Amino acid sequence: MSPLTFGVIVGNRGFFPDSLVRDGRQQLLDVLAKDGFQHVALTPEDTKFGAVETYADAKKCAEVFSQHRGYIDGIIVTLPNFGDEKGIAETVKSADLGVPILIHAEPDDPGRMAVEHRRDSFCGKISACNNLRQAGIPYSLTGRHTVGAATEDFRRDLQRFAAVCRVVRGMKRVRLGAVGARTGAFNTVRYSEKILEAHGIAVETIDLSEVLGQIQKLADADPAVQEKLQTLKQYVAVPDVPDEALLKMAKFAAVVNRWADELDLQGTAVQCWTALQEFFGIMPCTVMSMMSEGLRPSACEVDVTGVLGMYVLQLASQSPGALLDWNNNYGDDPDKCVVFHCSNLPRSFFEKPQMEYSQIIAGALGKDRCWGTMCGKIKRGPATFCRLDTDDLEGTIRGYVAEGDFTDDPLNSFGGVGVLAINRLQQLLEHICLRGFEHHVAASFSHVAAAVHEALTRYCGWDIHWHR
Repeated sequence: MSPLTFGVIVGNRGFFPDSLVRDGRQQLLDVLAKDGFQHVALTPEDTKFGAVETYADAKKCAEVFSQHRGYIDGIIVTLPNFGDEKGIAETVKSADLGVPILIHAEPDDPGRMAVEHRRDSFCGKISACNNLRQAGIPYSLTGRHTVGAATEDFRRDLQRFAAVCRVVRGMKRVRLGAVGARTGAFNTVRYSEKILEAHGIAVETIDLSEVLGQIQKLADADPAVQEKLQTLKQYVAVPDVPDEALLKMAKFAAVVNRWADELDLQGTAVQCWTALQEFFGIMPCTVMSMMSEGLRPSACEVDVTGVLGMYVLQLASQSPGALLDWNNNYGDDPDKCVVFHCSNLPRSFFEKPQMEYSQIIAGALGKDRCWGTMCGKIKRGPATFCRLDTDDLEGTIRGYVAEGDFTDDPLNSFGGVGVLAINRLQQLLEHICLRGFEHHVAASFSHVAAAVHEALTRYCGWDIHWHR
């Protein structure tokens, strides 16, 4: 992922000390550089100390931002002193970038409140927010009303805001692929392509017969097939998997990845059972796992809004997402549950994965047709989970997001499986059932619920419940 670039607006008001603006601007730019962010800002040659105070300053700043349209991912408004509320609002309105905005205010020192040191940024921030609100412009806040740019608290604010910007940027150009028709038994994963399209999310489809037809035309020695075959063997332990099954997986991977490349798809959802097992003789799970691990998420059971949730978590956390079943209780503990899939979980989710066959489908079709699942225990670590879907009755996109932790509690099971601990889990499950959400949920090894919620509600306008 390319590094984020922030447009920086340094607020100033003339009867407050100019030195605070000069030093505050440089301090903020130093913090951005230290964390690997790029910036676009006025220079001291453009305006006094590179700040925005007058309408003329606002026009200059807006022009600089406009020249970098499509390059700026978010705007940071920093107030080393009270700042000019109109100048800030005019800059944002004139530039009209449509990106997230973070309002930052430096704190005063109670021992330095004389005229030559006084900031009043505390007050100025309220005025700046008031003007943006009047203009109908959404914005984000730091955790504390005032916070020093050089502090660890602000660094956390900055990382959260960066996650918000990544999600908002990613939602502007989403293209997803549906491989095959929805499995007949899974009404759960129905969705509206038209509602997604209205929110800028395109869905491309390909029939499973077309995929299998393209596979038939591939020679075993085809370079793309051999490359995928070697990648499969390097990706996960395959101790008992027949060579014929591995070759079929490699061909499936070659065709699906080529299709995704041609259409510039960010993620896919695959008809994973039972047609592929009956008529081709593999589980596609490991191929999908490889795609998710490579940051092109792939969901099972043609769950298109499920893969959208995986992609959102990937944008926020910069790590792979997975799709899990809310599967089972964990004994009598009300705040723990078992999560599971057969599975197509990314390799990085496991303690020690290996490729096996699907024990569920093998009971009906035999294991020779069911090789290709990623099996193992989910490792211990932080978890953020998210579910998105299209609410066809309301014509909107809705969802929920929350955090928990994957635990190291013992579990005797098969497939990709783990134990998830969540505060007030029973209340969350009640919300899921009463609102009619799916049994699938996207997850990542991260704690990014705040950023996901803020990005999707404040900037995308979706109906997202934050369980906490």
